[in-house]
Amino acid sequence: MKLKFLLPLASLLIVAASCTPQREIAYVKDAPRDSAMALEGEFSKGIQANDVLYIYVESQTAQATVSFNQETNKVAVSSTGVVMNPGTGNVQGYLVSQDGYITFPVLGKMKVLGLTNSALARMIEQRLVDEGHLKDPVVTVKLMNFRVCVLGEVARPGQLVVQGERLTIFEALSMVGDLTIYGQRENVTVIREENGSRIIGNINLSSSEVFSSPYYYLHQNDVVYVEPSKRKRVNADRDPIIMTYISSGISIISMLSSTLYYYLLVKQMNKN
Repeated sequence: MKLKFLLPLASLLIVAASCTPQREIAYVKDAPRDSAMALEGEFSKGIQANDVLYIYVESQTAQATVSFNQETNKVAVSSTGVVMNPGTGNVQGYLVSQDGYITFPVLGKMKVLGLTNSALARMIEQRLVDEGHLKDPVVTVKLMNFRVCVLGEVARPGQLVVQGERLTIFEALSMVGDLTIYGQRENVTVIREENGSRIIGNINLSSSEVFSSPYYYLHQNDVVYVEPSKRKRVNADRDPIIMTYISSGISIISMLSSTLYYYLLVKQMNKN
């Protein structure tokens, strides 16, 4: 009857081999719950080279705005005076040059590098008024190509195309299905290109200091790389054929133990 212990023992070994300590996969594990902290960091460094900007000009005099909007995004005015909604065409946007300029209709070449979207919108509005083009312009500026790449030990690695300009590291990870159990949460790498320089930084997702990190808010074209844990690297070094044999052996032992246990159990019941 001692064989009856083999099945639970084999099952326990299998479960133990596949378990990862909970604290290794916990986020912000040192932060007190039910607490509040001030927001820190910047979620945008302003307009950068190679950004593609959506710029749309509106006014109460709709016909006067046509010259300031791209051909594919012009305001359409019918004979009844109805103004159609913008954004229905294939909007190409304004590409920011390497030296930080765009060429805007009528106003010409404009330096936009480092400006926020709202600051650029105010600048265009002011010039339209000061130069006598429009009396009541309302300008909308949006970033069209906010992209972030997430690679490494995540469920679905790939490129994220984001609507808007605000994206945190946790939001990006949630969009790719979170880290796997093998993802190293204490040492996530963020590669950032900014003002002609390439910056390689690290962020610790397990610490509350993540919220004050310059990499908590991701920027345009950031690359996030999640390194594999030591456990994953050790497993990768092992011969996959040997691991297959071990796994098959455990399964066979478990099956035999189960069969013998029930055989002996039935035999004991028949004796009684």
